Amino acid sequence: MRQIKIIVEKHPEGYVAYPLGLKGVVVGEGDTYEEALADVKSAVKFHMESFGEEALEMDEVIETFVAEVAV
Repeated sequence: MRQIKIIVEKHPEGYVAYPLGLKGVVVGEGDTYEEALADVKSAVKFHMESFGEEALEMDEVIETFVAEVAV
């Protein structure tokens, strides 16, 4: 079993979750934090079953930062 960091965002319409350290696009969503987390966990499992170890980034994500910039 592998630990994967998940980002969960709260939006007016619900929650969106996505993993760090996977190649490709994997997203989960739900009306609650827990639903979004369960949905993305299921999506990650499917992604890993489909693409195997090749879906993982070579380097582990050690830390994540959220920054804000003006554009």
